[in-house]
Amino acid sequence: MKKVAFLFPGQGSQTLGMGKDFLESFADAKAMFEEANDALGFDIQKIMFEDGEKLEQTMYAQPAILLTSLIALAAFKKECDITPVFAIGHSLGEFSAISAAGALTLGDAVYTVHQRGKFMAEECEGKDTGMMAVLGLDDDKCEAICEQARSDGKKVWAVNYNTDGQLVLAGLKADLAALEAPLKEAGAKRALLLNMSVCSHCEILENASLKLKTLLDEKMSDSFAFPIVSNATSEKYSTKAVALELLQKQLVSPVLYKQSIKKFEGEVEAFIEFGNGAVLAGLNKRGVNAPTYSVNSPAAIAQIIEKIRG
Repeated sequence: MKKVAFLFPGQGSQTLGMGKDFLESFADAKAMFEEANDALGFDIQKIMFEDGEKLEQTMYAQPAILLTSLIALAAFKKECDITPVFAIGHSLGEFSAISAAGALTLGDAVYTVHQRGKFMAEECEGKDTGMMAVLGLDDDKCEAICEQARSDGKKVWAVNYNTDGQLVLAGLKADLAALEAPLKEAGAKRALLLNMSVCSHCEILENASLKLKTLLDEKMSDSFAFPIVSNATSEKYSTKAVALELLQKQLVSPVLYKQSIKKFEGEVEAFIEFGNGAVLAGLNKRGVNAPTYSVNSPAAIAQIIEKIRG
């Protein structure tokens, strides 16, 4: 088999009906849904298949996305039990990666990210927070505009480094909206407020990050089958002690996704994304030489296994 890295998507990859094809064709999926329901105390399957409004709320979207990723991974490993060189998750996806490595059980993982979503929502409540996608502008120009805005008293930060020419900002919606004109004047093709009521990866979530670290300390084990690349530092880790520090930092620090991919892509021959859709495969099309294959349906598994055979 080729040397591969595992990838796990984050919030924004959710769609109504996600995971249904796995449930219908992968026998172990039913037990995984039941384990998730038991840990959460509610029927996540019903939300994923029937309640699009709830699925857009971060406290429900996060466990739904993670569960779908881990079911896709389990289905793949039934046919190809390959161990990756490392794994990278995008934001929430870092928790999927840690669970895939064995340091969080499925039940503890869905519970933890559900609580993570609640912590985030609580910190953002009443603050009119949001996020903005900026397309076609160099990172340094975007960062300079944010820095100037903060010096003027605005709360805005560059938080998701997705790919060249695609950067996401977080902060207060009014402050983000005020950046649209200067961003476009600097050369941005688009500066679009996203349909989100919470922000992430900025200092607004400081209290949430402290609560998350306490919860993770209770739930996480010190058993990593492979290293994880940190969103916050673009460095690998494989111990609980380091994970606790970095996952607390992750919630208030930018997601260095493209930096992480570029730094370590030379160690692998392919990336395999697990979860709904193909968001990370889409990001990797720009500036990444190694191919990215998306395990987003049972039908994709055999084709991908054939492609990664050495």
